[in-house]
Amino acid sequence: MTEVGVIGAGAVGQALAGLLLTTRWCESVVVTSGSGRTAAGLVADLEDMREVTGSPVRVMHADLERMRSCGAVVVCPRAQFTNRSRTDIRMAGLTVNGPLIAGLARRFAGYQGVVVMVTNPVDVMSRLFAEISGCPVLGVGCNTDTARYRLVLSRLLAVSPAAVAGHVIGEHGDHAVICASSTTVNGRAVPVPLQRVRDELTGRPGRISAGIGRTRCGPAGATLAALEHALGHTNGVIELSASWRSGWIGIPLRFTSGRPTVCLPPLDPDEARQLDAAEAKILFAYDQLHQTIKETTA
Repeated sequence: MTEVGVIGAGAVGQALAGLLLTTRWCESVVVTSGSGRTAAGLVADLEDMREVTGSPVRVMHADLERMRSCGAVVVCPRAQFTNRSRTDIRMAGLTVNGPLIAGLARRFAGYQGVVVMVTNPVDVMSRLFAEISGCPVLGVGCNTDTARYRLVLSRLLAVSPAAVAGHVIGEHGDHAVICASSTTVNGRAVPVPLQRVRDELTGRPGRISAGIGRTRCGPAGATLAALEHALGHTNGVIELSASWRSGWIGIPLRFTSGRPTVCLPPLDPDEARQLDAAEAKILFAYDQLHQTIKETTA
């Protein structure tokens, strides 16, 4: 049984905590947030859920120091800012979320558990937390993108989503790479209507946010899947932001008893160029953020 710490009681933190109460492997959920009132309110709500459903999972509000005893910690706080970006939406949080994540990472120096990063831009924040804390960090993003890809393609081709095998890798953002050349339906290669797929994938998060204020259930489900793989409760392949080549980027990882190995699909020349461009973009953003943090903490 595992204790899971959840840092951040916003949309994703709330949805994830509710999901954790339905698992058989989570012993307790420990919640903290920048506003202690938010975390306390979430814990009270979860206690109600626990009583109604008969869940054995305990819930508690605690500080960051208590989180260090958890087997896994999910990092999903968001700095207070209004995102007015029309493009590159996730990257808009770079300079406001960066100092927040850096401060948390310092508190987790030497932590031995699993860290799952949710805060955007997730590829940059995953590396930032890992390099400051020294912890192993996995970021959630491309798994949600891949799920959306399979859903969209299944609808366009009128097949079951379960019949679609394919990946979205690279940046969780505008430089996501759709691995169309290796995508199959029922084990067979298919022509992928790339522009229609891209349009759907680009517009989907905005439609969700327009309807309910912020995406939550999809990212929470992806985070739960990341925890189950990283903690050894499930074996299989999942797309996560992880250390690869010069930084952190979304790639498929095959987990066996909690141990990940990279299993990148074959890429055609255009997809390989797109992945290189995504890597360069993330690296530039990280260097920019690292310099900003260095200047403000000097």
